[in-house]
Amino acid sequence: MLSRALSRIASHAAVAVFWLLHWLPLPVLAFLGQAVGEALYWLARSRRHIAAVNLALCFPELDDAARRRLARAHFRAVGRSLLERGLLWWASQRRLMNLIRLDGAERVRALLDQGRPVILLAPHFVGLDTGGSRVAMDFDSVSIYAQQNNPVFDRWLFHGRSRFGDQRLLSRQDGVRGTVKAMKAGRPFYYLPDMDYGRKDAVFVPFFGVPAATITGLPRLARLAGAAVVPCVTRMLPGGRGYVVEFGEPWQDFPTTDAEADTAAMNRWIESVVRTMPEQYYWVHRRFKTRPPGEARPY
Repeated sequence: MLSRALSRIASHAAVAVFWLLHWLPLPVLAFLGQAVGEALYWLARSRRHIAAVNLALCFPELDDAARRRLARAHFRAVGRSLLERGLLWWASQRRLMNLIRLDGAERVRALLDQGRPVILLAPHFVGLDTGGSRVAMDFDSVSIYAQQNNPVFDRWLFHGRSRFGDQRLLSRQDGVRGTVKAMKAGRPFYYLPDMDYGRKDAVFVPFFGVPAATITGLPRLARLAGAAVVPCVTRMLPGGRGYVVEFGEPWQDFPTTDAEADTAAMNRWIESVVRTMPEQYYWVHRRFKTRPPGEARPY
């Protein structure tokens, strides 16, 4: 009971720090976030190990020193994303729109105007939540919300994801039916299918040449809803210059009749974007924890 109370007090204190920091100009906040990330690189040993393993598997062409530099750059980006979260919780819509540029919104609007359901394929880059907030300012969307173990942070994360427009946040227990229904009602689905969720509904397809358990949700949902898949990538700009959310061209001839091939195509596309900003992909996730039968876990 005491430990729970202390944890709650510490969480409220952290939220108060985020609130104070959100008043700072973004270049200052970005500098502080990078410093926090540098400290996390040295202090968060288990996450540093996970990132090192992921980078060794995905970038075998780099030597150890280059991978360490990439890992440190990644932790600095993670630190920024943590400290800049307060902006998503409290900054005004005008300020956020000035900090986060949205490119290609007309592509999504045209599909919706045609009555076409839309899936926004949003890989796990560090600016993911920032992109979600910016999308919410232009579109009433649907997304999956995983309840957090910490009730204080859960409250503020939910607040941040629902404060603009009329957003519908579904739990994983709501299943496919609620998501398809929302898409058919005109809500773009902000979809994050590129983590290791275990063997259920997953196939092993290559990611940077390594077999990765990947859910087949993207082609299944696109087929069920008759939805267009629109790539959605959030880039954190250097020097505290803000973010840009990019909507790409809708994918053509997708899905096919082969869900495994479609899932492999999704991974190839994600890999191609990761190569343009490798420090911003979420390497501290155990992407390869689920292995094919007989293969040892790398972590």
